[in-house]
Amino acid sequence: MAVTRRDFLKISGLSGALAAAGVLGIDTAPARAQAKQFRIKDAKRVPTLCPFCSAGCGMIAHVDTANGELLLIDGDPDHPVNRGGACSKGASIFQIRNLAVGKPNPRRLTKPLYRAPGSDKFEEKDWDWMLTEITKRIKETRDKTFEVEKDGIKVMRTEAIASLGGAALDNEECYLVQKLMRGLGVVYLEHQARI
Repeated sequence: MAVTRRDFLKISGLSGALAAAGVLGIDTAPARAQAKQFRIKDAKRVPTLCPFCSAGCGMIAHVDTANGELLLIDGDPDHPVNRGGACSKGASIFQIRNLAVGKPNPRRLTKPLYRAPGSDKFEEKDWDWMLTEITKRIKETRDKTFEVEKDGIKVMRTEAIASLGGAALDNEECYLVQKLMRGLGVVYLEHQARI
């Protein structure tokens, strides 16, 4: 058997480490006992999907059977899309963990915030006011910038409004957004997955 220099160094290093561990009396039993405390062996494994984009990556939620609280979420190694992996958004899904049991992330926004022009503070508004304001501003912008004809060609468009879709929208929602934007004459339609 031919032993290369690299193999010799590996074997020597490993032998030295094992000998040192034996001589110094390093006991790994406490570390193993500590690790067992953090195990989630009694948690119920619930297969689910990542809610952040339309890829449909599989996740496994480990839920405490006593109170329904989410303890851990991992990529599903048996899922054909992600095979146990998770992107940065999927890996951070644990941050929205306890919405189901009434314990939301305290930093998560739950109400619309509005900052008036020139102001340095956001103020809470209700949804009716916010949707009315958005609708009013879209109509005002479209009416000011709508082009019927350009260089003798009928264009029927506005270039002052753009639409950016999100990957959490399914095909039907994307279709509806696209139809609404085309109906308004918007020509700048984009999707965040392409950016």
